Amino acid sequence: MRNIKLTIEYDGKDFNGWQKQPNKLNIQGEIERAIQEITKEEKIELNASGRTDAGVHALGQVANFKTNSKMPVEKFPIAINTKVKKSIVIKNAEEVPERFHSRYNCKQKTYRYIINNSEYGSAIYRNQEYHVPIKLDVEEMKKAVKFFEGEHDFKGFKASGTSSKNSVRKIFKTKVELHDDSRIYIELTGSGFLYNMVRIISGTLVDVGLGKIKAEDIPEIILSGDRQMAGKTLPPQGLYLLKVEY
Repeated sequence: MRNIKLTIEYDGKDFNGWQKQPNKLNIQGEIERAIQEITKEEKIELNASGRTDAGVHALGQVANFKTNSKMPVEKFPIAINTKVKKSIVIKNAEEVPERFHSRYNCKQKTYRYIINNSEYGSAIYRNQEYHVPIKLDVEEMKKAVKFFEGEHDFKGFKASGTSSKNSVRKIFKTKVELHDDSRIYIELTGSGFLYNMVRIISGTLVDVGLGKIKAEDIPEIILSGDRQMAGKTLPPQGLYLLKVEY
């Protein structure tokens, strides 16, 4: 039995998230269907590094599956890409040890949130970014994001209904950058993230940029564990799973 690791890019706009759901278009099911057609295997189970929500994109999602197929590993991307929707692209395939698991062996993930901070936004990229027409103070956002680094209880930065009981997470690295004078990239690298955590942190940073929250108030907001003190949950279309590291 071979274990194949895939690196995947996708536009989440047309999908109901990564996870398989009956009668709903999803990324996992689309790729599994394609692999089963190629390998003629009875059932393929694709294990991802994590599940992305409806509308969320990925530039470097990682998933693995086991197969008895003799197909050369470098042929898998070409074969799968011919059978999935054009909004999914397999960027790489490699054979990994049998015990490798995309989720359980993950050391850290990097997410990126993109904000279009121009006056009118973009018609072309409206499904790939979040538009904020009011000028944001990027320098204050840069100061604020650094307070999220380290190990904290992020209880106030998770969506209601989150199944995870332990809300302590460690963020290794953060970054806020201005690109092309109008696009702001928020990047967070951590060991793991709670449901909607990146989108809530990004919403909090937008409030800092708007002057609604002071950068130096972030530690107090984190310590409070109060969801009402943090910013709103930004919409999914600005969020990207950028990279998964092992």
